[in-house]
Amino acid sequence: MNRLRHIGLRVLNVLPILFLVSVLAFLLGALTPGDPVDQFALRFTPQQLDDLRATYGLDRPLWEQYFVWLKNLAADGGGLSLTLGTPVFDILVSPFLNTLILTVAGTVVCVVFGTLIGAVAGIWHGTWVDRAVMLVAQIGSNLSVYWFGLVLISVFALQLGWLPVGGMQSRGGGGFGDLLQHLVLPAISAALISMLVLARFVRIGIVRETGTEYVRTFRSQGMPRRKIYGKNVFRNILPSLVNITGLEIGTLITGVFFVEIVFNWPGIGTQLVNAVNGKDYPVIQGGIVLVALCYLVVNLVTDVIVDALDPRLRGT
Repeated sequence: MNRLRHIGLRVLNVLPILFLVSVLAFLLGALTPGDPVDQFALRFTPQQLDDLRATYGLDRPLWEQYFVWLKNLAADGGGLSLTLGTPVFDILVSPFLNTLILTVAGTVVCVVFGTLIGAVAGIWHGTWVDRAVMLVAQIGSNLSVYWFGLVLISVFALQLGWLPVGGMQSRGGGGFGDLLQHLVLPAISAALISMLVLARFVRIGIVRETGTEYVRTFRSQGMPRRKIYGKNVFRNILPSLVNITGLEIGTLITGVFFVEIVFNWPGIGTQLVNAVNGKDYPVIQGGIVLVALCYLVVNLVTDVIVDALDPRLRGT
């Protein structure tokens, strides 16, 4: 019961943040210089422009505009797109799912290879293996995702021809296998920085645990290294690993937006760029709220999982 109450309090803590995000997203569009309806001046009559402003509540005071937008966000599919005239969420749902696919793939790459790299460095702490791995991690974590994506395209797609590039599938569609091939380079590019950050935290955790009394005791008793690390060290650093992974997903999502542009991935980042170019503020605002909501949900789920894994938090 205490755990359910704790989770409920965390959910309630998310609501003020979500409200603040909605205000900032609304103001981003409302306070942008210029009238978004003016872009239709050459195609519409003055009366039609006034009707369009009334439809979107642009003829009302700013505080009323916010509540109109909030109502549309909650009940009417995010309102209507200025350029397409269709509900915002209908426009965003498909790109959002595409972004979700890329984000999940990037997260898998981040967790699997970040943990593996950090484990290798941590287990062989102080050796040339550790120094070499950490040097690569230090250099790689300072690279630009955009630049790294271009390098991957140049090497593995254009020069070697091993993997396809551009979009989610080949022309005409190639099924699930084709999708996986198109996912490889974008997922690696998106995961790069978060993967190397995670690797450094895994290494630090292993080095810290290796120096504890219980590990020295197990070694003196002749316990195999595989059991020491597999059943004890990794289990003890798991809560920290989950926590850092949850935080790094936010960084990964940011990187995904740039990756979508580089690889022409039809996700929400690409959709928002198109909306910015077309001054389609309802789509921009809806996209910001949707991404922020996902980020908050990820952090909430991460907190709940960490609470469940960390014995020190049980019963609180």
